[in-house]
Amino acid sequence: MDKNIKIGIIGLGYVGLPLARLFATKYPVVGFDVNQLRIEELNKGIDITLEVDNKELQKVLIEKNTGEKGLYCTSDIKNIEECNYYIVTVPTPVDKNSKPDLTPLIKASETVAKVLKVNDIVIYESTVYPGATEEVCIPVLENNSGLKYNTDFYVGYSPERINPGDKEHTVEKILKITSGSTPKIAKKVNELYASVIIAGTHLAPSIKVAEAAKVIENSQRDINIAFVNELAKIFNLLNIDTKDVLEAAGTKWNFLPFKPGLVGGHCIGVDPYYLAQKAQEVGYHPEIILAGRRMNDSMGNYVASEIIKLLVKNNIEIKKSKILILGITFKENCPDVRNTKVVDVIKNLTDFGTEVKVFDPWANPEEVKNEFNIETVRDMPQNKFDGIVLTVAHREFLEIDFEKYLTKNGIIYDVKGFLNCKVQGKL
Repeated sequence: MDKNIKIGIIGLGYVGLPLARLFATKYPVVGFDVNQLRIEELNKGIDITLEVDNKELQKVLIEKNTGEKGLYCTSDIKNIEECNYYIVTVPTPVDKNSKPDLTPLIKASETVAKVLKVNDIVIYESTVYPGATEEVCIPVLENNSGLKYNTDFYVGYSPERINPGDKEHTVEKILKITSGSTPKIAKKVNELYASVIIAGTHLAPSIKVAEAAKVIENSQRDINIAFVNELAKIFNLLNIDTKDVLEAAGTKWNFLPFKPGLVGGHCIGVDPYYLAQKAQEVGYHPEIILAGRRMNDSMGNYVASEIIKLLVKNNIEIKKSKILILGITFKENCPDVRNTKVVDVIKNLTDFGTEVKVFDPWANPEEVKNEFNIETVRDMPQNKFDGIVLTVAHREFLEIDFEKYLTKNGIIYDVKGFLNCKVQGKL
């Protein structure tokens, strides 16, 4: 291992901050983010994403960029000039037409290029389609730095495997795939991660292999969830409890334990589109991948339609009926609202003319308002509702006395199969 390693982490969100904190226990680390408010919060030892415990963050924070072990957070590009390893951890979303949007990745590459020096190594962690690092990122680095790839600077790829809200499978406990642009660089990248990842590493033979491995991890999960979502639709028509069926089938040793639901988030709901885009570019139409996406993208509309049917069945007038949505984050017990599919349920219910209120004790109301133009509250509304819909399995929701908040013929719909009380509908 190089003795003079200094790491720059580009992007301090759900992926970058946990990685920066981990590396800072052993190396000098400069965390860079363009969001000045985020930097100010982190320098106070506060992580609003809740991915890093504030006490653990405060242990590694240093006040000045001295080159000593620890984490220094900044929005000033000058503070990353002395780094020799740059790790890019920015998001890779899709646009409104579900097309890959590499803008954050390109901008991050432009930032790194401004400070790139001879023998520096740039490592990408953002999920992309196979070939994106070499076809998109490296030309940006070359064109904006004046340096030559694999002569003056080098590149690696090590896909992130962060699971937001998971306090058991933290970054150091998840095996890390690594790769590099030459055999020598691949070994260096692997050694860097192996020095802090206690779960170990897997050195892939090429950057493209590492990129492909990451993108199929989430595509596989997406397809499996799409299958059980389709089963849920079928079994609802047959008046069979999907949960009971899955529990029975799960008694076989090799049955995969997937559950139906809304599939959002920064990975599963996005990554299949990256693989599909690349497949189409080379002349192949990916039928299974896109069919899975269509199924999962349809679930918000399906859930809303099922709720409306139940309201009609209970003689509740749809227009101006009051609906309470429990949860808007993309998964339980975390504040992450990126690409949440709960908004699809809300939009469809609103289109039917219902009055929707959203209660989520985890989500930041200001962030939800800015991102989706939806009002949310962090405390349980003290009103009665014609329908209560659990969309996210936050543990706080188990404590609610639902009868207290329902009108005479009100209904409870449980998307997650999470509640212990009597419900009128569920997936």
